[in-house]
Amino acid sequence: MALKLWASSAANALKLSCRASATAAPFPASSISRCFSSVIDGFKYSNSHEWVKHEGNVATIGITDHAQGHLGEVVFVELPASGTSVTKGSGFGAVESVKATSDVNSPVSGEVIEVNSKLTEKPGLINTSTYEDGWMIKVKPSDPSELKSLMDSKEYSKFCEEEDAH
Repeated sequence: MALKLWASSAANALKLSCRASATAAPFPASSISRCFSSVIDGFKYSNSHEWVKHEGNVATIGITDHAQGHLGEVVFVELPASGTSVTKGSGFGAVESVKATSDVNSPVSGEVIEVNSKLTEKPGLINTSTYEDGWMIKVKPSDPSELKSLMDSKEYSKFCEEEDAH
């Protein structure tokens, strides 16, 4: 119980969300990693587990903490070149882990204006700094209204809980 209180306090202090079911047993072994998947208030999330941080006319995109947790240690990242066009729902790159290779889809359409070249040398940044140093691309959205169809942090947390329950 003390661990649960500490984790909840730490998550609140860091503005992380961990929404566990009220009916679930406290910290069953299979849900510990899920409970500590984080989401960031103010970001948007796709159902294919990409996040978007929208600031002005730039959308920064990466894979979610939930996704990297399921993938395991990321060992290689394939990214597009700057100037490439991306389309909402279509793949723009791939993430290879010790477990699997997964396509990464763009949550918005637009032009890639910057690529995180640090990931070439340090793909593990996706694991260790998912929402900061582990970003993948920056896009100038061609239709910012596409952001409205994405989930907010509460909706995404619920989505992940339901997905993991199946």
